[in-house]
Amino acid sequence: MPKETEIPSVLNDRLIAALNTISTATLTHQLQMRGIRSTFMSGLKPLHPGKRMVGRARTLRYVALREDLQRQFAAGVNAQKRVVESTEPGDVLVIEARGVPDAGTIGDIFASRLFALGGVGIVTDGALRDTSAIAALDGPVYHQSSHGATYGRQHMPFSTDDTVTCAGVLVVPGDVIVGDGEGAVVIPAALVENVVNASLAQEEKKAFALERVSAGESTVDLFPLAEARLPDFEAWKAARDKHAAEVQP
Repeated sequence: MPKETEIPSVLNDRLIAALNTISTATLTHQLQMRGIRSTFMSGLKPLHPGKRMVGRARTLRYVALREDLQRQFAAGVNAQKRVVESTEPGDVLVIEARGVPDAGTIGDIFASRLFALGGVGIVTDGALRDTSAIAALDGPVYHQSSHGATYGRQHMPFSTDDTVTCAGVLVVPGDVIVGDGEGAVVIPAALVENVVNASLAQEEKKAFALERVSAGESTVDLFPLAEARLPDFEAWKAARDKHAAEVQP
């Protein structure tokens, strides 16, 4: 089933590989440095804390249940079915469920179909249903809660691939979603390249500082890195890069 609107992806193999090494904390900091303060999805927990997630945002919006409209929005090939069946490789499904904890927003059958089609993650600010079965699928999933009831207890599936608010964060279809053991962050598509490059540089400086602090040095002038310590950092980086080149097969 094709998507109703074509959504471009800014991701490529290089960016995906880089984002799989960068913490959500670093990405959140870099976005804050660019004036975007609300990008980390608050209150969500990873089903598999050891797994990473990087992908293009596809969105599903639930609205509050209203019984006279339930048949119109919930019956047949509704928004939930449309977005799942139109999943493409590299997609992350982001579900706006208004932070409601006591009705499922996706269960194991739809989650299984999404991963089978090449989806790389699910993020919902509502509840999972069939949580153990979804965990057994072994894909990255971020959720607020678990609940045995179907979405029909609280929700109607309203629209796909619209701008949504999930866990307090605005998500535009095509944004990049990155998840790690701490949670999930949204990177505006237009900023991905710039944020990745700056984040890699930040994490190098952090690795240098952590190594020196672990060796007994004070954090003063190391975190954040002072200009006076830049020559030390550059020498450390050059030695590390040389070693990496020598051991590379």
